[in-house]
Amino acid sequence: MKRLLSYFKNYKVRAILAPLFKMLEASFELLVPLVMAAIIDNGINNNDKPYIYRMGVVLIALGIIGLVCSITAQYFSAKVAMSIGRELRYDLFRHIETLSYTEIDEIGSSTLVTRMTSDINQVQTGVNMFLRLFMRSPFIVFGATIMAFTVDAHAALVFLITLPILIVIVFGIMFISIPLYKKVQEKLDKVTLKTRENLSGVRVIRAFNQENHEKNEFGEVTNELTKGQIFVGRINSFLNPLTYVVINLSIAALILKGGERVDGGFIMQGSVYALVNYMSQILVELVKLANLIITETKAVACANRISDVFDTKSSQIYKNENTLSKSGVPKIEFINAGLTYKHAKEASIEGVNLTVNKGDTIGIIGGTGSGKSSFVNLIPRFYDCTEGQILIDGTDVKDYPKNELTDKIGIVPQRAVLFSGTIEDNIRWGKADATKEEIELALDIAQAKSFVDEKEGGLSFKLNRGAKNLSGGQKQRLTIARALVKRPEILILDDSSSALDYATDSALRMAIKEKTDATTFIVSQRATSIMYADKIVVLDDGKVVGLGTHDELLSSCEVYKEIYYSQNKEEVAS
Repeated sequence: MKRLLSYFKNYKVRAILAPLFKMLEASFELLVPLVMAAIIDNGINNNDKPYIYRMGVVLIALGIIGLVCSITAQYFSAKVAMSIGRELRYDLFRHIETLSYTEIDEIGSSTLVTRMTSDINQVQTGVNMFLRLFMRSPFIVFGATIMAFTVDAHAALVFLITLPILIVIVFGIMFISIPLYKKVQEKLDKVTLKTRENLSGVRVIRAFNQENHEKNEFGEVTNELTKGQIFVGRINSFLNPLTYVVINLSIAALILKGGERVDGGFIMQGSVYALVNYMSQILVELVKLANLIITETKAVACANRISDVFDTKSSQIYKNENTLSKSGVPKIEFINAGLTYKHAKEASIEGVNLTVNKGDTIGIIGGTGSGKSSFVNLIPRFYDCTEGQILIDGTDVKDYPKNELTDKIGIVPQRAVLFSGTIEDNIRWGKADATKEEIELALDIAQAKSFVDEKEGGLSFKLNRGAKNLSGGQKQRLTIARALVKRPEILILDDSSSALDYATDSALRMAIKEKTDATTFIVSQRATSIMYADKIVVLDDGKVVGLGTHDELLSSCEVYKEIYYSQNKEEVAS
């Protein structure tokens, strides 16, 4: 909550003016019962029509002034709420971008989406309602009580009994509701996760005819959310009935007490009307306050969830000073490098020792789950080594400034991700100021130029969301071109040619070797894709079980031999 309050500093004037105008409106509203009492006592009792007309004009004037104040207050509160929501959403997104893969994995992408959307929207609504009503409602409640004492102190004693009871009811329910709303938002995270899974995997679901299974699972998580919301709703549903009961009993007591005071000649009938009117105002404002508290309860729960993300700091710290490459040292060195994911019981990578010279091509192969992607993810610091270290040009990767490290490395991930826009826009993600010649060369090396030229508009061809209007192989080649366009010193291809045929894959590897001087890491399931590498790293259960050339490994590494011959059975037969 402290973080949220800091956002008000840029909107102090508007944040003050909004409740100020609401209190002005409330002040005029508190005068209405007195005017009505005067009309009853002085106008109606004396049959003084001119007086009634004059007081009627006063009532209309109070209404118009109150309306203007209310509209002005709502304008300022809406501006503050929307502005804070915009800044909060931007800052949260920027903070999430600073988190490492470790923190994002731990928090979960589905809950981050919920906090970026639903939670911030709820905070926005809470800020808006807070500025409009939080000062106004208490002001009228206590103001009406004070005004009642100016009418008749004896009858107004009913207010002193009523207010404490109402405060206990309202704040008691609020303190019960706040932790429950937090649990409801956590259940909403599960619904968001299930929705994202179903939308992203809709083709797989249909291919395996699992629609009914997914509907049942989605029904279970939505039912949990519904039950949670109903439970909290039931608690909050007591708020209005309890306040109505207390207020109505108080009104009955007021009428009884007021009647006695009128019979005794202490007050007139108009004063009883004013007292009842003030009690009615308290009823209306407490109903508003009750609804406001429900809204603020949700907003506080959501604000705390957002603060939890802000309080999560990246486990990776980058240096600010520039580093100098050391001449005469290997391009990359793995020194007893290892990785254990957070909360994992076993290491995913352990005890890796590897020296890579500039321009070398390193093949990485192993069975499913052997740690191939984890291995290459250590180089760009997607994850930090939990043991040992990795040196690039003789400097630990942890000592590089972020921009300097990312400029050295071009990465093509397993999953080909392209964004809506033109092909050229996507290629420029690799280098924003790339010339047309550089883009053409990158496409040529990636074996993508031929199909791009055939597209309507060429580089201006529009990709839809997720590049669904391209084949899997075309998407992979464009992601490779995106990495190549900045001419990286280190190129990482993480199983990024799985959708390519053997001929295209071979031409791609040859072009990278001949037309770039990058030190290349190729992760592949195919032995034929890495058999011509300068060195091949064979992984099994996170450990390096083989290191050498293709021929060396065939004679010395059983794991590599098994993988190779299982994919090339004709050689076994011969």
